Amino acid sequence: MSLDVAWAQAWIRSSAQVLAEHRAELNTLDREIGDGDHGENMDRGFQAVLPKLDGLADGATPGDAFKTLASTLISTVGGAAGPLYGTAYLKAATAVTGVAELDGAAVVALLTAARDGIVLRGKAESGDKTMIDAWTPAVDAAEQAHAAGADPALVLAAAADAAEAGAVSTEPLVARKGRASYLGERAIGHRDPGAQSTALILRSGADAAASS
Repeated sequence: MSLDVAWAQAWIRSSAQVLAEHRAELNTLDREIGDGDHGENMDRGFQAVLPKLDGLADGATPGDAFKTLASTLISTVGGAAGPLYGTAYLKAATAVTGVAELDGAAVVALLTAARDGIVLRGKAESGDKTMIDAWTPAVDAAEQAHAAGADPALVLAAAADAAEAGAVSTEPLVARKGRASYLGERAIGHRDPGAQSTALILRSGADAAASS
């Protein structure tokens, strides 16, 4: 198992495939509490980066792949998702700049930087019914798995498990950020689409690590 640039490319490609498969589902979730285009926006952004992955220079690192994804998402994805995910991947790339192969500590640093970037950009916190409700449990689980001696792939798997649970946990919440906040208690019972896309993306990263 090697979490190198090939893994990062595989993660992005897998994310693109999964987001395409779940495009309608994400749109439906977003239609219930938002604009209804989250799946479409995420699909468009990840499809746009695919041709660029093969153009990475020799000696590229995971950070280079994430930086390429970040710039693509910022320029092609509409709504709040583009700036938020773009910032997440940009901060993640910075956290592992120049690192050719990520160990468990680097995985934790990457996930933490991504989460912190979203918090900085979106001003959200846990319990606001946003993607942070998936990201923060993922970071906490990754830290715990790494501290327990798990290898990088298992650190990612722990993060993915926690993100999936975190996405489900948004269903009973009243939204305090974004368009959904205007709905008040009418948002209760609906899963946050950003939290769901986060869970899909982190599971893709874990699966790519398990097969790398």
